[in-house]
Amino acid sequence: MTNRVDLRNPGAAPAKVPAVTLGFWIIKILATTLGETGGDTLSMTYDFGYLVSSAIFIVPLLLLVALQVRARAFHPLLYWLTIVASTTAGTTMADFATRSLGIGYLGGSLLLAGAVAASLLVWRAVLGTVAVESIRSDRAELFYWLTITFSQTLGTALGDWAADDGGLGYLGGAALFGAALLVLVLLWRFTAVSRVVLFWCAFVLTRPLGATVGDFLDKPLAKGGLDLSRPIASAVLAGAMLLLILLLPQRAGSHPGEPTPA
Repeated sequence: MTNRVDLRNPGAAPAKVPAVTLGFWIIKILATTLGETGGDTLSMTYDFGYLVSSAIFIVPLLLLVALQVRARAFHPLLYWLTIVASTTAGTTMADFATRSLGIGYLGGSLLLAGAVAASLLVWRAVLGTVAVESIRSDRAELFYWLTITFSQTLGTALGDWAADDGGLGYLGGAALFGAALLVLVLLWRFTAVSRVVLFWCAFVLTRPLGATVGDFLDKPLAKGGLDLSRPIASAVLAGAMLLLILLLPQRAGSHPGEPTPA
């Protein structure tokens, strides 16, 4: 049953997404990096291929989204497990689209950017806002996770495009997306640009940053990577994430800034 929530009184139902803090962004970047190494572990190291790996990863993603939607309160571990599930599924789905289907990194990036934009536009048309403080109903949360999954998939294609087709390499790609995030921080600090727009731009850009860092860790030396073991790198990243989730304050919250519809 869909929770009925008056958006004029968003406190009427509990938020189930975390407060947007520095700790949130640190864990998010670790999660996106883990998604890259974890997805590559199944599709490349264990040679399941992109299509089968995507099918495997979609199962826990759907299950975790269902649990997240049915939850009555914010549960940090459940939330971040769902994020990781979206990043691993996004990695293999993007690789399937750009490599197996042959649409290329640029074609995949444009297609998925359109999917992210369409998801946000439909979400706003249906519910009136895409601000995180509005995520207090089942419909809003489903839009949230759909948009996140599209953004995670986009990030893999965009990171590969910058590193390979763009000729920047993995570190160059990471520097580019890191610089773009710094620009967003400056816009947030010194301008009146919509906080909701800045949030979603930052959310999308953390994914290609994590993708290029993940590729740098596990790609062969000949391709500019460190050639680290993907399973070991994934385990270390998962351990670091778990440690931060346990140590850093994790509380339900809303997007800082605009209380009115975006």
